[in-house]
Amino acid sequence: MMEMCALHLPHSLSPLLFYRSCTDVLCCVLFIIVIFGYVALGTVAWIHGDPRKVIYPTDSSGQFCGQKGTPNAKKTILFYFNILKCASPAVLINLQCPTTQMCVSNCPDRFATYTDMQLQYRFNKSHWEYYKQFCKPGFNNPKKPVAQVLRDEDCPSMIVPSRPFLQRCFPDFITRNGTLTVANKTAFKDALDTARSVTELRDAANGITGILDAKQLGMKVVEDYANSWYWIVIGLIIALVVSLIFILLLRFTAGFLLWFIIIAVIVLVAYGIWH
Repeated sequence: MMEMCALHLPHSLSPLLFYRSCTDVLCCVLFIIVIFGYVALGTVAWIHGDPRKVIYPTDSSGQFCGQKGTPNAKKTILFYFNILKCASPAVLINLQCPTTQMCVSNCPDRFATYTDMQLQYRFNKSHWEYYKQFCKPGFNNPKKPVAQVLRDEDCPSMIVPSRPFLQRCFPDFITRNGTLTVANKTAFKDALDTARSVTELRDAANGITGILDAKQLGMKVVEDYANSWYWIVIGLIIALVVSLIFILLLRFTAGFLLWFIIIAVIVLVAYGIWH
């Protein structure tokens, strides 16, 4: 990366050796900054990382679902207030579904909206008793206007029939005669009384699965590094030694090494194609 710095030689030796100086200094500085950045990132991850996040899902408050000794000990499943927001492509960038998430004991088993619940509450309070288990703890005001409830995110705007999968509530998809359904329906209405398709729920479920796959891959990479870091260090040392030997040999046998490398690459590529 760098040559000899500020080397001044007599004119009699060679015009090619006269006044040589450092090159690629900027690249060297950037390389050092990146190395220190990786060290800082690894240090922060080591100090503030929490392996429990791999075992337990977390709600919007950062509390773990199903962890013993916490208020969520019996609430082992993560529920999404508006699972349709998980269909956004941005979830794979942020690795987070942009909706309120809460730990629950059971997943919903029916289609319902907050608006429908308020209408039915006037005649049968059992509808609220069922719906409020998916609202934030402590909220007990079924007469609060829908707009304010959705603004304050006290309750989900709607619930859909779901079942636990990977400790999360996923829509209960069933394929009937080649048609995707949820609770024998191919369409439903949201809180704004807008018709929505079951395929939108499928896209949202795929978004959540993509998040989980990305997180699992990241943890797998970290786990592999943790289990084999010493082999990586040994490999780097061997690579350093081999590189130095190669540079020394290149000084005396440049032509031979050049043709050897060219022929070796051609042979290996040919063998790979043939094999």
